[in-house]
Amino acid sequence: MKTAERFCRLTLPEVSRTFALNIPVLPEPLDLVVTVAYLLCRIADTLEDETQGPASARRPLLTEFARLCELPSDWRSASRTFAKTAGKHLRPTAPEAEVRLLRGTHVVMTAMRDLKPWARPSIARCLRVMTEGMAELMQAQEKNGELRGLADLDQTLTYCYYVAGVVGEMLTDLFSEYSPSIKSLNDELTRRAPSFGRALQLTNILRDAREDLDNGRCFLPRREMVRHGLTVDTLLRADRRGQAVALFDELIAVARREADIALEYTLALPAQEKGIRLFCLWPLFFAVLTLRELEGNPAVLEPNPVKISRDAVQRVVEVTQELAGSNEQLRRFYRFCSSPSGERISSRA
Repeated sequence: MKTAERFCRLTLPEVSRTFALNIPVLPEPLDLVVTVAYLLCRIADTLEDETQGPASARRPLLTEFARLCELPSDWRSASRTFAKTAGKHLRPTAPEAEVRLLRGTHVVMTAMRDLKPWARPSIARCLRVMTEGMAELMQAQEKNGELRGLADLDQTLTYCYYVAGVVGEMLTDLFSEYSPSIKSLNDELTRRAPSFGRALQLTNILRDAREDLDNGRCFLPRREMVRHGLTVDTLLRADRRGQAVALFDELIAVARREADIALEYTLALPAQEKGIRLFCLWPLFFAVLTLRELEGNPAVLEPNPVKISRDAVQRVVEVTQELAGSNEQLRRFYRFCSSPSGERISSRA
């Protein structure tokens, strides 16, 4: 195994438990392609979430990173310079695993260089759209004098597209390049791919809202907050908890609609591509179970995040492996996980 590949495979579980679980079920060489792509996306996330300073100082970092993902002639030296420069902008509280990943940008770039040629254009396009979107929203928030919260639901969903929906499009392209049977379905899949990413990202925003607020961030829509009598500064007040739960339930309904489309995306994948199906099924089912736990839950903004149990995770993995080839049974299991009884998935199915 090459040094760059080893670095990527060892780093993945340090920065994502979910993708460390589902990427290994992908067939070769997709498993390595998606590992490298994910780590590049995570570097972009780190630039957005863990750097400090005005948008005018942070935007050039995102722009340069997107340029490096095109593997220009100077990528070897420029990626090292980029990592040093970006490191100076990091918050002191940035997670150590993400700091190490950022410092290893040149190693991930080397792994990207070694990928199959068909993989690189889709990854580069994804990072270009992602970083441009991140930079635009950062500057829009700063221009409006509001550094926390997004303007409205449309802007929240636009943000979800930039950081995750475009990843769904990238994955669809990669799946299509790998599998001729998927390539024939590319148009149908591409229409649904953004919803897949938006469903997962909106679920993450809701699950991690308290942690984001504690870190001076908020990705919830301000217009919808106001409609519920809330602002970013009053979200955590105990006397507004009922209003916060109502806000969350409204956004959970949106996430569920996106998840329903994501299910159809997954079921459109050929049944014989079991590894690719499982790769999509696991985070989707984890998301709908998380939404079930969040709905109507006064603990949504408590310091300890609402999470699904390890038993539930294991049960999803086991059941979906058994049902991976049956759309009818997968739909039935999806309805079960989306229903109130889904929270007891660890004991029955």
